[in-house]
Amino acid sequence: MSESISKIPHHVLGTNILPPFPEECENIMFGMGCFWGAEKLFWNLEGIYTTAVGYAGGNKKNPTYNDVCSGNTGHVEVVLINFNPNKIGFNSLLEIFLENHDPTQGNKQGNDIGSQYRSCVYTTTKIQQDLSISKINYFQRLLKEEGFNNITTELKENVEFYYAEKYHQQYLAKNPNSYCGIKGTGVYC
Repeated sequence: MSESISKIPHHVLGTNILPPFPEECENIMFGMGCFWGAEKLFWNLEGIYTTAVGYAGGNKKNPTYNDVCSGNTGHVEVVLINFNPNKIGFNSLLEIFLENHDPTQGNKQGNDIGSQYRSCVYTTTKIQQDLSISKINYFQRLLKEEGFNNITTELKENVEFYYAEKYHQQYLAKNPNSYCGIKGTGVYC
C-alpha cells in the first residue's frame, strides 16, 4: 500500500486500519489460510479496534498479492488484529484461531495450497508468545486424541506486516457471496 495514504476506514468498523492505534491496544497476526475468512472471524468481536489483511513472514519488502501467490517470497496471508486486552483476552483470540482452521496441514488449508496458506501466529509481546506456546501445546494434545497429526503452526515474534491491496481489505463484507474455504477440525479448546 502507498505510504502516502494516512487513513483507510475499516469497511465494517469504521476505524482506521492504519496506525497509530490506541495506546491500550495490542497487535497480533494470524495466518490460517485465505485471509478473507480469517479477517471476518475477528472484526465483530467485542474489544477489537480494527482488523486488516496483509502479508508477513517472508523475504520481500512490500510484496503484492501476485508476488505472494508465486510462492517465491515466503510470505503468509495473515490477518492483523488490533485489540484491547482489557476487553477481550488474548486466550479467546487464540481459541478462535485454533478452532477455525486445521493447524496440522502444513502449506495448505482445505483446497488452498501453497506456503502463503500455512498456519502461523506472529506475536508482538512476550506474554502473547508464552500464551501461544501453552495454548498450542494444549490443543496438540486434544488433536492427537482425535487422530490428527502434529501442529505445523509457525510461531514467531515481531514479524513485519505488509498491508494487502485495498480491495482485499474486509473483502467478505464487500462481497458476501464470495468463496471462503476457512474450516476448523471440529476439535474445540
